[in-house]
Amino acid sequence: MSIKVEAICQKERKNIMSNRMNKYKTVASITTELINLESILKLPKPTEAFMSDIHGEFNAFQHVVRNGSGNVKSKIRDCFQGELTNETLTHFAFLVYYPSEQLTEVTSSLSSQELHQWYLTNVQRLIRLLGYTASKYTRSKLRKAINPAFVYVTEELLYSDNRDQDKQAYYWAIIENLIELGQVDSWIKMTCATIQHLTVDHIHIVGDIYDRGPAPDKIVDVLIDRQSVDFQWGNHDILWLGGAAGSAICICNLIRICARYNNLTILEDAYGINLRHLARFAERYYQDNLAFRPKSNSSNLSVEEDEAKEITKIHQAISIIQFKLEGAVLKRRPEFNMEKRLLLDKISADRKYITLLGHNYTLSNTCFQLVDVKNPYALTDEEQAIIDKLVMAFTHSEKLQRHMKFLMSHGSMYLRYNNNLLIHGCVPTDEQGNFIGLILNGHEYVGPELFDFLEQNLRDSYSQTNRKDNLSMDLLWYMWAGPNSPLFGKQNMTTFERYFIADKATHNENPNPYYQLRHNEKFVRKLLGAFGLDPDTSHVVNGHTPVKKGTSPIMANKKMVVIDGGFSRPYQKVTGIGGYTLLDNSFGMQLVTHEPFISKVAAIRDLTDIVSTKRVVETEEKRRTVAETDMGREIQVQIKELKQRLQELKK
Repeated sequence: MSIKVEAICQKERKNIMSNRMNKYKTVASITTELINLESILKLPKPTEAFMSDIHGEFNAFQHVVRNGSGNVKSKIRDCFQGELTNETLTHFAFLVYYPSEQLTEVTSSLSSQELHQWYLTNVQRLIRLLGYTASKYTRSKLRKAINPAFVYVTEELLYSDNRDQDKQAYYWAIIENLIELGQVDSWIKMTCATIQHLTVDHIHIVGDIYDRGPAPDKIVDVLIDRQSVDFQWGNHDILWLGGAAGSAICICNLIRICARYNNLTILEDAYGINLRHLARFAERYYQDNLAFRPKSNSSNLSVEEDEAKEITKIHQAISIIQFKLEGAVLKRRPEFNMEKRLLLDKISADRKYITLLGHNYTLSNTCFQLVDVKNPYALTDEEQAIIDKLVMAFTHSEKLQRHMKFLMSHGSMYLRYNNNLLIHGCVPTDEQGNFIGLILNGHEYVGPELFDFLEQNLRDSYSQTNRKDNLSMDLLWYMWAGPNSPLFGKQNMTTFERYFIADKATHNENPNPYYQLRHNEKFVRKLLGAFGLDPDTSHVVNGHTPVKKGTSPIMANKKMVVIDGGFSRPYQKVTGIGGYTLLDNSFGMQLVTHEPFISKVAAIRDLTDIVSTKRVVETEEKRRTVAETDMGREIQVQIKELKQRLQELKK
């Protein structure tokens, strides 16, 4: 978390603690709370899961969350210890993952007598599993995790021993009545959700929920429901945060990406962004163009020819507007040092070639009919009207604003959490590993200060009422594409070249030296120290760059873990897998490798867990407790204050 934001959060936690402490004014109440807090410190450290670069792949994400990166099945195996066959264990695990679907299956395939017995068996199993999963939590936390409608029933089943003859009839009567009253299906669904939540206590998203895949909005909805989650914003997330803040240039970029991956329905259906005026404009001025045809996305939906052509035209129209807006920013922001990205004025008058660094390159698939040779970065009146309408639509989309507000309130540029440093992209450096950054008004922002500065700028931009083009808005785009942006991490974003120039030598984007240096333990230790963490006990968790086949995601003598393993389907050819999840629990850290996710239907039909291997990153000599976490340190502050208050009362 940035220093400024961390200070804000500490102030908020202090206020919460102060309000809470005000409840304890008697010797009895203070003593009770001290016993409670001291006991919590002895509990095992809860499990954290780290995911990154999900890129709208909702079904794969949901499956990993539901199975707890394989932890749910491990909990079942440990809880029942040989009582279940492998087949029964797998079926029970999928009941926990997908209770609604499994209930539909059993209720339609079993006789009433068989179904009754199935309910009796599985309610009892779920109670046992819930009790086992909740063993590292207080009763208070468990009660809060249980759906309020079923707290009484669940607690009575949990804390009644069905082997006790005095309680047997009582225990089974509760289950029988759940069945008789038609509430057992609801109870099963709610209990499975509770088990999922308790198996992984906290989720870290190390950047890039948005773009490419078909349903980022559904991912955010799931995370809003979980609440115990944080984000380290990725470069693609910044486009959507910028769009919600009213940045026209961010809006153009994200619409272009949606068109490129056949995902315009995210804007229209999920967020209610009206694109009809853009479509009508594109139809008037643009034609079919193979370079702008939509790529297939993970929804596997075929596109009708007429629809493909419409998307192709929209794709061209918004791309040209984007290039014009980017040129305008670069002209008014020489401090960004991105003059070589001014390309429209390098196009020949006949639109056949472009001159870059003294070389002429042939242009193909061109669509420059609305680019004025004399003033190439000027928007036409129609283009300006479209941008104005789009900005209005993005800033007034209720659902988009709600989702972005959640990303803002739970997000940051980086996070220090339980001795781990979470960063989506990179810390810009030179070849020697010296931090480099952005010079504005004579001041150079580098290292943690660069992150803090850009984060504060984003927060200011998101909250401001004046949405005109100013430095704050321009910096939002710099975070997406700037050469020293921690979220981009490359010298150039060669979007133009990839559309129009066949020579791949022009497509090179030149990654920052950080991506080589992060293999070096000495550099990573320096990095951890710069961000205020102990290099001996801490790690960096990184996303953004897919780990290629044959390359280890664990680097720098286990100080650096890169977890972009290919949730996004376009990257799976590069990574050869379906993504990574990093788990950090009381026993240590594990890197979980996931097989490519085909579909939810296939996963349920074939009972496929998509967890292929678990690789130990680090093990603990002794099991870690809550006392060794950030939360534990806060509890110890509360304990100290309560003890002082107790002494004062006893005087």
